[in-house]
Amino acid sequence: MDESARLMTVLRPVRAGNAFEETVERLLQAIKLGVVPPGHKLPPERELAVQLGISRVTLREAIRALSEAGYLDVRRGRYGGAFVTYVPPTPDAGDLRQAVNKMGTAELSDALTFRLAVECGAAQVLASAGLPDDKRDVLTRRLAELNQAGLDDYRRLDTAFHLSIAELTGSTLLATTCADARSRVSDLLNAIPMLQVNLDHAAVQHRAIVDAILAGDPEAARRAVAEHLEGTAALLRGFLS
Repeated sequence: MDESARLMTVLRPVRAGNAFEETVERLLQAIKLGVVPPGHKLPPERELAVQLGISRVTLREAIRALSEAGYLDVRRGRYGGAFVTYVPPTPDAGDLRQAVNKMGTAELSDALTFRLAVECGAAQVLASAGLPDDKRDVLTRRLAELNQAGLDDYRRLDTAFHLSIAELTGSTLLATTCADARSRVSDLLNAIPMLQVNLDHAAVQHRAIVDAILAGDPEAARRAVAEHLEGTAALLRGFLS
């Protein structure tokens, strides 16, 4: 699953009644999930407008708003475009508490439950599918990229790894739902201080997820994802206690 396919999953058509607001939401999701990394530019306006099902006027208004908010840098000319300037803040436990306070504990619990359900389901579906060699290669490559990531790029590649599981099922609805679930907690995940012992433990868990999927064992895949996400939830609770 390449970046353009993931972009199509995130930047799905918006509803006419709230076209501006939902366009901003879709673009922010692509930016915050790292689907369009810092320094890279969004697709051309013509393509984006068609993909989102909106007018170019609405798209430009949304891009202008995100530019004014500091998420995009709009450059004119032959090599211009809307370039992503947003960089996730340095992980900080204080920011984590602030993000949780903004959500509320009930909404946080709901978001974590939602993510657990859809990601476990995606792993089960993929493990049941019997992956062809090209999809097996994509999954193992995502894992390798994550294992080699530096701290500055870890969260983006972690997102790419998790979303690739849903994307490889071939279900657009499932991939979109997993992207939604991830975006609901992205600010929280970005704020968790990166502890090497935790990253090492996560690497073992990621490997277990991939091994279960490649072995075609849906129940083992579900358990591996559940263990990993429950560990993340425990880490959140630990920093908030």
